[in-house]
Amino acid sequence: MELKTQRRIAAEVLKCSQKRVYFSPEHLSEIKEAITKQDIRELINANIIQKLPKRGVSRFHARKILVQKRKGRRRGQGSRKGTKLARLPKKEAWMSKIRCQRAFLKKLKHKGLLSTQAYTSLYRKAKGGFFRSLNHLKYYIKERNLIQNAKKD
Repeated sequence: MELKTQRRIAAEVLKCSQKRVYFSPEHLSEIKEAITKQDIRELINANIIQKLPKRGVSRFHARKILVQKRKGRRRGQGSRKGTKLARLPKKEAWMSKIRCQRAFLKKLKHKGLLSTQAYTSLYRKAKGGFFRSLNHLKYYIKERNLIQNAKKD
């Protein structure tokens, strides 16, 4: 059953594309008989011809990828655009490293596990870039037995 003309007229009346025109399958014979705009309008009012909702772009795949990125995936060689230092500048790397080292030293001093002299010495070494990471700092403290017993109140 060819309904090209009816579809075109209905699209014109509904002010949408022909893709969005929906014909009710039970009333195809009535739709075939409609040849004027007025006939089409009556069928639209009777809900025999309807306008389908707009189709959007699905965000499903974008959300799925975002979940993976939050887990740390999709960061391989083929996904990188900037250089190593553009992606994580030296200063930001230094800031995050020194902040965690200083916070750790402060915590040990506050708990009374580090003497003032040891704290000062370690703090200055950290400032000078002696420790590669927090683990290196912990290893250094453990190796030199710089941890004291907690203060007794």
